[in-house]
Amino acid sequence: MQEIFSSPIFIALLPLLIFLSRIVDVTLGTIRIIFVSKGLKYLAPMIGFFEVLIWLTAMSQIMQNLNSPINYIAYASGFAAGNFVGIYLENKLAVGVTLIRIITAKNADSLIGELVKKGYRVTHTSALANGVESEIIFMPVRRKEISTILALIEENNPNALYTIEDVRSISKRSLPVMSSADQQREDFSLISRNQRRKGK
Repeated sequence: MQEIFSSPIFIALLPLLIFLSRIVDVTLGTIRIIFVSKGLKYLAPMIGFFEVLIWLTAMSQIMQNLNSPINYIAYASGFAAGNFVGIYLENKLAVGVTLIRIITAKNADSLIGELVKKGYRVTHTSALANGVESEIIFMPVRRKEISTILALIEENNPNALYTIEDVRSISKRSLPVMSSADQQREDFSLISRNQRRKGK
C-alpha cells in the first residue's frame, strides 16, 4: 500500500484526488448542516460519519506532502466547489416543508380556489396594506411543490408579494397535499411501523 502512495502516478494525481475528495466531504457537510437545521436526527449523523472519514483521508495525504503548494490550492478549491455542489444538491433533494405567505392587493378568490381545488391546506384573512384592502394567504407545502405554487400565483395574482420560510416541524394534519407516489411511500412507512409495534 505504501508503494502505491509513493508512486509517481499517485503523486501526480494527488492534487486531483484531494480536490475531488474535498468536494465530496464539503458537499456532505453542507447537506448535513441543512439536515440538522431541519431536525433530521438520523440522516445527519450518518452523513457526518462519511464526511469526517473522507476529510481525514484528504488531510493525511496533505500532511504527507507538505512541500507541494498545489495540494493546498486543490484543497481550497475543493472546499469552495463543495459548498456550491452541496447547496445545489440540497435544492434538488428539496427535503422538508416550507410555509408560503402570500399578500395580494386584489381579490384572491381565484388563487384560493385553485389552491383548495388542488388539495392544499389554505388559511387566508383580510388585511390592509398601506390603506389598501389586501388578502393574506398562509399555506404549508413540501419544498418540491414550491414551483407549482409559484406558477399558480403568477397565473392568478402576478403582482402578489410572497415569502417562503422553512418549517422545522409540522403537525400531521397540516401536511400539504401529496402526490400519489408520496402517499404510497408514507402509507408503506406507516404500515411498517405498525407491524413492528405488533411484533414487540
